[in-house]
Amino acid sequence: MPIVGYGVAKVLESGYPDFKKGDLVWGVTKWEEYSLITMTGSLFKIQHTDVPLSYYTGLLGMPGMTTYAGFYELCSPKKGEYVFVSSAFGAVGQLVGQLAKLMGCYVVGSAGSKEKVDILKSKFGFDEAFNYKEEHDLDAALKRCFPEGIDIYFDNVGGKMLDAVLLNMRFHGHIAVAGMISQYNLDQPEGIRNLLSLVYKRIRIEGFTVYDYYHLFPNFLDLVLPYIREGKIAYVEDTAEGLENGPSALVGIFSGQNVGKQVVVVARE
Repeated sequence: MPIVGYGVAKVLESGYPDFKKGDLVWGVTKWEEYSLITMTGSLFKIQHTDVPLSYYTGLLGMPGMTTYAGFYELCSPKKGEYVFVSSAFGAVGQLVGQLAKLMGCYVVGSAGSKEKVDILKSKFGFDEAFNYKEEHDLDAALKRCFPEGIDIYFDNVGGKMLDAVLLNMRFHGHIAVAGMISQYNLDQPEGIRNLLSLVYKRIRIEGFTVYDYYHLFPNFLDLVLPYIREGKIAYVEDTAEGLENGPSALVGIFSGQNVGKQVVVVARE
């Protein structure tokens, strides 16, 4: 059984009226050279080919839509607000930070290596960033970066980071929970101790899944494509050539070896 994931493909034959031979699409595909896809509701036709097609696996695909839904729809950002992004070097995190900066927010991100921290600041324009692996006291790290507190937290990791963030949120702050990658492989999930901050500080926290927001994809493209074309958004990919290198690329994600969005190129046109 092939692994299923998001990919870009060309239609060779179609029995569906919405797709014809030669169309480029992105969506849920399989890790194989040729696929028979019967659930076409998870496919989107690519209309804009003046950007790299690989962007539709990340920046202009599911991760990009996750960013749009969580940041704009859930957090209602305003100019001048203080924004924190965990796992900021991932495909979602790097875009959240850049869109927040374009809005005039103060942005801090966390990542898992010095190299990633440096790129967050030098390439993606984050105001500050820190390596969470080197911080023995996450609460102190956040207070150092946000002496006046956090207005918006885009949560990709959960666990101890979320617990520390709750102590540093400002009144009426917003937390969008897109994922909890620190918890996925634990036999015993970590508990959250500081939930009372939600009450005292009137914080709004909401988990979400991108599937509920795909109807906003045209709005997302209208926002992001001009930024890409104007060079206002940077994007980093880590490319593995050939399906045979897919397994090692996948394993490398879990140890943080990838620098940027991991992409496996099955074939080039």
